[in-house]
Amino acid sequence: MEKEKPKIVKKIMFVMRHAPHGTIYSYEGLETALIMAAYEQDLSMTFIGDGVFTLVKNQKTESLGTKGFVATYGVLEDYGIEKIYVDKQSMEDRGLKPDDFIIPVQVKETSEISALMEEQDATVPY
Repeated sequence: MEKEKPKIVKKIMFVMRHAPHGTIYSYEGLETALIMAAYEQDLSMTFIGDGVFTLVKNQKTESLGTKGFVATYGVLEDYGIEKIYVDKQSMEDRGLKPDDFIIPVQVKETSEISALMEEQDATVPY
């Protein structure tokens, strides 16, 4: 009988830095996180800089000629991605508050986010 290998769980943080429209970064980051969820790793997502705009409710993308994908963030919890962080300074600098976001988030100081990043086995920037 072959011995079962112990499962190795890595802590991986997706760092969303770009606005949701005009580039493919936000969409690709979301898609990659959902795919990685199938591998049962310890995943988290952090939104900093213009990345905080990605989570804003009721985005209208028709005039941009693109299909909106922000509502898809609502399935993160179903995929086991429950640690969603937003940089407080980035949020406030852009006139946003937690109620503006499509999903519940944990608002963190920049120093707290830096500490969380240090705990990760990998950070994946988007």
